[in-house]
Amino acid sequence: MERQDNLIINERAQQLLKVLVESYIENGQPVGSKKLLDQSDLTVSSATVRNVMADLEEKGYLSSPHTSAGRVPTPMGYRFFVDCLINVEPIENSALLKLGKRLDPDMSYQELVASASSLLSDVTHMAGVVTLPKREQVLLRHVEFLHLSEKRVLVILVLDGHEVQNRIIYTQREYSENQLKEAANYINQSFAGETLSNIRKGLLDSMQSDREHMDSLMQTAMELAGKAFSTEEVSDYVVAGQENLFELAREQALESLRDLFHAFSLKGDILQLLDKCTDTQGVQLFIGEESGYKPLDECSVITSAYQVEGELVGVLGVIGPTRMAYNKVIPIVDATARILSVAMDASLR
Repeated sequence: MERQDNLIINERAQQLLKVLVESYIENGQPVGSKKLLDQSDLTVSSATVRNVMADLEEKGYLSSPHTSAGRVPTPMGYRFFVDCLINVEPIENSALLKLGKRLDPDMSYQELVASASSLLSDVTHMAGVVTLPKREQVLLRHVEFLHLSEKRVLVILVLDGHEVQNRIIYTQREYSENQLKEAANYINQSFAGETLSNIRKGLLDSMQSDREHMDSLMQTAMELAGKAFSTEEVSDYVVAGQENLFELAREQALESLRDLFHAFSLKGDILQLLDKCTDTQGVQLFIGEESGYKPLDECSVITSAYQVEGELVGVLGVIGPTRMAYNKVIPIVDATARILSVAMDASLR
């Protein structure tokens, strides 16, 4: 997370901003100067506090709701608070153990993703989202090709030792049962334990280096693998706890909430936001309009990428109101990403 330095505020203003944001996160009520003075340790007058708050509002850190004389943080105020004013402490080992029990390495990677999403929702009381691992990172354990009719072939994939997928592919010509069996045996013997993308690359390299002498078995394996192991699939994510976002109805227009739920149903734009985070380690935070996606203008999104065998393959996080306990949510997201990474690695063994 980048530190915000474009509008420097002095130490006294920072202290008052910190107290105001913490008070608003806890109570959800605009904070007036008298209450702010009572909650801070500063020995200054109410007039001084009012002047500081007015200055913070002018600089864009606070705003004044029409119905109250108090002030609330803006997304810019939250950003300064998160970057400069809060102390995020690691989760205790006992809490980590409780989180870890929810992510059983004996689960398939799809089950692990669904469990991590529910875990984030349950612990934070917000919406938990977890993207499925990038398809090219999934390991092949076994493949079978079964003839259906004419140029249709049923592909049975065993991935990562747990998940079984069935796909129907359409080939350029018809293959016999024996040709399909030989191709499957060749791929299983030569490439079991490799990622799908590496299998396709390995077959392509073989084809390029020995195109003229490539036998019919290699040609068959090449076409079947090229279609069966295609990585050109649309990514996806699992979301849990959308109902927790009804809390937002008290802070934003109902129409915006409808837009957000519609976004969850379509998935595309939210997925693009999550995919931006896949290639970056550590926690990332989008507050309000920082996401660049209008239905999330009144939300905060906290994410962290997770790994499989040392490679970043997906991202998890929470979506909730900007008025969230950042000091508690950030370490939960970070810890869950690390625990999911461990569980994913263990599930491959």
